[in-house]
Amino acid sequence: MSDAAAPRRRRQRGARESLASIVLAFESVIAFLGGLTVYGLRALPDGIEPWWGIVAGAVVGAAMIIVSGLVRHTWGIVLGWVLQALVALGGFFVPALFLVAIVFGGMYAYATIKGASLDRRNAQLAADNPNGE
Repeated sequence: MSDAAAPRRRRQRGARESLASIVLAFESVIAFLGGLTVYGLRALPDGIEPWWGIVAGAVVGAAMIIVSGLVRHTWGIVLGWVLQALVALGGFFVPALFLVAIVFGGMYAYATIKGASLDRRNAQLAADNPNGE
């Protein structure tokens, strides 16, 4: 007999978690590129070095990657909304980031709202049909 343990079963992810993490992961690239744009356009106020745009873009992008792994929790979804607000605030420096905030904010809203709706429906279907037929 072999002493090898059975392979560990992966945790089941819901639609809300999957969709929200995908949106945040893709938006992280845009956040970093937005930081590069702030740097390249020298859009920060006088007295603030332009390289802070790159730092801000990198930090927000990295935070989005981290939060994309935490959206299984309700507080992770809230953190995702906070990051959406940070991207919108970047629109005061580069107005094109307002468009990014609208597009990705809309996708994040759809992912969290419709994903939760799909999760509830799937749970109801599973409860109605426990044999999976």
